[in-house]
Amino acid sequence: MRVTEGSLADRSELTVRAILLGGLITLVFTAANVYLGLKVGLTFATSIPAAVISMAVLRWFSGASILENNIVQTVASAAGTLAAICFVLPGLVMIGWWQGFPYWTTALVTGLGGVLGVLFSVPLRRALVTDSPLPYPEGVAAAEVLRVGESTREGRDESSRGMAAILTGSFVSAGWALLTALKLTAADANGFFSVGRGVSGINPGFQFALLGIGHLVGLSVGIAMAFGIFIAWGVAVPYLSATMPHAAGMSLEDIAGDVWVHQVRFLGAGVIGVAAIWTLVIVIGPILKGLAAAMAASRARNASGAGALPIEERDIPIGLVGLGVLAALVPIGFLLAYELGGAAGGHAPLVIAGSLVFVLVAGAFIAAVCGYMAGLIGASNSPVSGIGILSALGASLLLVAVLGSGGNSKPLVAYALIVTAVVFGVATISNDNLQDLKTGQLVGATPWRQQVALLFGVVFGAAVIPPVLNLLNAGYGFAGVAGAGKEALAAPQAALISTLAEGVLGGKMDWTMVGYGALLGVALILLDFLMGRLRLLRLPPLAVGIAIYLPMSATLMVVVGAVAGWLYDRAAGRARDGETWKRMGVLVATGLIVGESLFGVLLAGIVTATKNPEPLAIVGAGFRPYALWGGALLFALLAAWNYRRSAQLSR
Repeated sequence: MRVTEGSLADRSELTVRAILLGGLITLVFTAANVYLGLKVGLTFATSIPAAVISMAVLRWFSGASILENNIVQTVASAAGTLAAICFVLPGLVMIGWWQGFPYWTTALVTGLGGVLGVLFSVPLRRALVTDSPLPYPEGVAAAEVLRVGESTREGRDESSRGMAAILTGSFVSAGWALLTALKLTAADANGFFSVGRGVSGINPGFQFALLGIGHLVGLSVGIAMAFGIFIAWGVAVPYLSATMPHAAGMSLEDIAGDVWVHQVRFLGAGVIGVAAIWTLVIVIGPILKGLAAAMAASRARNASGAGALPIEERDIPIGLVGLGVLAALVPIGFLLAYELGGAAGGHAPLVIAGSLVFVLVAGAFIAAVCGYMAGLIGASNSPVSGIGILSALGASLLLVAVLGSGGNSKPLVAYALIVTAVVFGVATISNDNLQDLKTGQLVGATPWRQQVALLFGVVFGAAVIPPVLNLLNAGYGFAGVAGAGKEALAAPQAALISTLAEGVLGGKMDWTMVGYGALLGVALILLDFLMGRLRLLRLPPLAVGIAIYLPMSATLMVVVGAVAGWLYDRAAGRARDGETWKRMGVLVATGLIVGESLFGVLLAGIVTATKNPEPLAIVGAGFRPYALWGGALLFALLAAWNYRRSAQLSR
């Protein structure tokens, strides 16, 4: 789509109200993504729901345009994506270095990494967006939603129905979460039983956010997670519990929990590490080939003497990009020096200089890798957790190369996690940016204005994330930390990354189960490859590893949601307007995630204020059987009604 400068001049784009509305939406989606990322290790794409909300709001103002709505979703999606920093920073609490999340340190680490992510991706736009055949599935979908919204302003009502779909899911999931907090319904069920000489169990969680996640990730990921659950609880826990000694008097639940926590989770960690790294390896070739071809095409176009660039091809000037990168490295250097303190002794200058080079070189490479992966398979499916793992290993090995391993490693582990967090900020933002810029290209947006909006999104996200992290830490805590209760958040990636850093720098980690997990990961990669060659349903190894690593209460309902979403989409295929059906299903599922996640953040605030882990409970433990069976029935009825309502909104 080629838009002239004159036609754009008549249409609002980078406006104050667009920035402010994007910032307000940021409060909602960033908080929801932080909560979800800490609970189950997954986040959701916010571009489409942000676009729907923007269209529903701005349609009441004169002069609003598709370009202004695009700026709103750009701001909100950048901030929502930055929430994935929760995959790293909680590790600092888990190792006992931080007791909470100091506001300015957390905001600076998050924001500076995000700014570098935006700047590194600017020169990649022409190579990976304009001159590239990459499909950008989410960017194209967001552009389609914006185009529908433009026609809605002129008489159609689809954006209103889309907003209704999000609110439907949100009210259902938030209402259910309230009933659970009141103890009128059960959050999960559990049962443990003997398997020969071993033990196993079943522990479904009744949470609508998990159902919504399952709908969004799709059948392939859902079945892969089901396979992971089977490996963990159908094979590993029964076998290991049968072969390992246990203290006398332990219940079946205690035995199963002990084996899963101390053995099986590390099996899952090995699978996650190998699968994430493999996913990066297989896209390096296409990345280099695609970059070379795109740059050659750009040189050929420039050599043809095309004259002044049209407005939809104007980026932030490359000189300003370079200055911005250098300017960001200065506070990063001071931040690293402050965090390192005297831990490196006389080697501190060398460590800091090496870390800055690592951030610069690894950041530029990672921006290209993540941008390409997002264009190829979508930002939601891009394995940025693999970037976190590789960054943590790289930062830790850098310290080992300069200082060696062993001794008091905690300060160095903390330092490695800070370096990892900055690089991870680059990864998360570049993973989202090019998707947004693809949307902008399709709707005729001005790249430099959208890039400025991305910077605003980073600032908003960096401002919101620290208090949300503190609230959730105070309200729930993190699994494995002293004093954490049964509602503690798993923070799976942060736990794995901090464990790896401790293992490399301390030299004390038992790698046995991680090694077995790595071998299992290789086998799963081969299985996935074989199934692809046979044109059967793929089983992403990363999803299998996550299901082994996370508790069943956080994964089984994702499987149910994936199957339910598949059945819904099959029904949509027989409908007159199947694409609208599917779109409404996605928006309702998004609402399910947002409603419960926001209630979870609110409940954390109440827990913190009252110092009561169950501040809203109105019934005692004796009501548990009724809450379990009655709640399970109500959950099923609400889920069915939700899908029925989604179909009604599609007509």
